[in-house]
Amino acid sequence: QVQLVESGGGLVQAGGSLRLSCAASGSIFSINAMGWYRQAPGKQRESVASITSGGSTNYATSVKGRFTISRDNAKNTVYLQMNSLKPEDTAVYYCNAEIVRTVIAYNYWGQGTQVTVSS
Repeated sequence: QVQLVESGGGLVQAGGSLRLSCAASGSIFSINAMGWYRQAPGKQRESVASITSGGSTNYATSVKGRFTISRDNAKNTVYLQMNSLKPEDTAVYYCNAEIVRTVIAYNYWGQGTQVTVSS
């Protein structure tokens, strides 16, 4: 089996920073794209940032210039550095990864971590 375990969420004041981590473990041959999504109360889950195995990144317009996604392939871990946080960034943040097991790739989700930004 494969697990994605997130950490680093919490409560922070507007303008502050948080760093989220997501570690994949289990029966993993390789990992393709990894990314972060978020879901605020009453809203649909949305993509925040993604990173390919080669390091190419993509960001939602709302977080460009404030958030940075990175990954450590040796540790099967993806990070999300969040700076200049705003109250509208408040949401449950989910890690996502496309993980190859033997020859087939599967999509996995973490359990989610709460990020709350107070004004």
